[in-house]
Amino acid sequence: MSSHPSLVLAVTCFVSLISPAFSQTCSTQNILTTQKTPFQTCLDLTVLNSYLHYTYNATNSSLSVAFVATPSRPTGWIAWAINPTGTEMVGSQAFVALISTPGEPPVLKTYNISGYSGSSLVEGRLAFEFWDLRAEALSGGNRVVIHASVKVPVGEDSVNQVWQIGGNVTNGRIGVHPFTPANLEAKSVLRLTGSDAPAAAPGGASNTPGTAGGSGNAGSMTKNVNFGVSLGVLVLLGSMFIL
Repeated sequence: MSSHPSLVLAVTCFVSLISPAFSQTCSTQNILTTQKTPFQTCLDLTVLNSYLHYTYNATNSSLSVAFVATPSRPTGWIAWAINPTGTEMVGSQAFVALISTPGEPPVLKTYNISGYSGSSLVEGRLAFEFWDLRAEALSGGNRVVIHASVKVPVGEDSVNQVWQIGGNVTNGRIGVHPFTPANLEAKSVLRLTGSDAPAAAPGGASNTPGTAGGSGNAGSMTKNVNFGVSLGVLVLLGSMFIL
């Protein structure tokens, strides 16, 4: 019976090593840039089962993103935005992918969000340059991807991002999103540079500013999984010999 604590400890070590690697869902998504290269970095966003793949290009101060989320209904919408003036939804410059008819491809529009009411959700020009704009539905599920590249002010090391999963779409117009805690917490600071910015995958990602793509997080996550599994197996084998 004295052998049980050693086995429990070994299993605990094994699980603790591999859990962080498996928890990052975005690394399993095969999302590519417009140039058909992997993004430098991906993030599992904190709420709404949403994910962001992105590459920051320091040479021309641009940010290329792919935002992945699932509309709440067959005729729904998702959105990813940058707020140049604050951290809330109001003031956000949004890219919105909407589905007016179930089964049809998503349509991508731009919105300058000026308030919380339905009358504030109208199409508008954005406060910054953007290009490579498109939306697509992923096969094998209901997820939708928003692709965009945006101009970031020179010298900025972060942007305020806001994302959302909305309500209904009627005659091409989006309805107000739910006001659940998750919807209200769908915002964060996206670090582009600095020590607290998410690191690109080691060994494969380009360190040359201006090179889009580079090896994505999938490579680094695979290495983490392999390392965790290998070390966990060694721990378990060692505990068996002790037993």
